[in-house]
Amino acid sequence: MIRERKGVSLRALAGMSGVALATLVRIEGGGYDPRLSTLRKLAKGLGVTVTELIGEERRTKGGRQWD
Repeated sequence: MIRERKGVSLRALAGMSGVALATLVRIEGGGYDPRLSTLRKLAKGLGVTVTELIGEERRTKGGRQWD
């Protein structure tokens, strides 16, 4: 998971990306399908491309994990 590999907490990612902490929790729990604009913010905050972020999501089992 990208976020965990980079050692970034959900709270830190919220600050880095401008995406609300509650939204990040829902995304990681699989209860929310983010819009492209949200994916762009997350990718920018993590220093990766949207393609890398989506590829990571597809490899993750049991919900989305942007860590």
